[in-house]
Amino acid sequence: MKTKIFCDSADYETIKFFNNKSIVDGFTTNPSLMRISGAKNYKDYSFKILKICKKKPISFEVFADDQKQMLKQAYKISTWAKNVYVKIPVVNSKGKFMGPVIKELSTKGIKLNITAIYSFEQVERVFKCLDKKTKSIISIFAGRMADGGIDPLPIFKKSIALVKKNKNIEILWASTREAYNFIQAKQLGCNIITVPAKIINQVYNFGANTKELTLGTVKGFLNDSKKSKFKI
Repeated sequence: MKTKIFCDSADYETIKFFNNKSIVDGFTTNPSLMRISGAKNYKDYSFKILKICKKKPISFEVFADDQKQMLKQAYKISTWAKNVYVKIPVVNSKGKFMGPVIKELSTKGIKLNITAIYSFEQVERVFKCLDKKTKSIISIFAGRMADGGIDPLPIFKKSIALVKKNKNIEILWASTREAYNFIQAKQLGCNIITVPAKIINQVYNFGANTKELTLGTVKGFLNDSKKSKFKI
């Protein structure tokens, strides 16, 4: 099974570049990435992106914090284009599970990307809320878990086993930290990994042997020492 690579970025030029590259199968954004990319008007900026990204799946996240407004935003975002997935956080800022929101939207056939997941318990709760006939993504934040000293692999193994009989529900490896995470996700049978642009370029250049890596590293140290005119 192929592990699809989604580019994790809201930068217009980055999306424009990777939209034409076969290595990238889709895109994920969030309010933080939108802000970093200079978006002033959320809808207008999203539509600007959708003018170039017309076929590959792309996720836009709601930013409301209560269920009523979250639903209102989700319904609007879902109408923007056929390739749009609506990103819903597993809980709001008060820690309340967004199950009712997930269930209503999924039942209505709206493609969802459930985000900010850190435990198998959360995966199970989300899975129960999803309509199995509707395309959905469950995003598990592997990198941030590892940053906190938690091994994400057991959660992925159990989550992938849970959804494997449901072709419309995909598990996504989120918060990628290094290129090797792609190998890990692929070995696990993870459906998708979302990757920053810099790391996508590293994945693209996979294949260097250890001799080349050693020489490249040593040459880099030597060049920097010359540029700095170091003396001992």
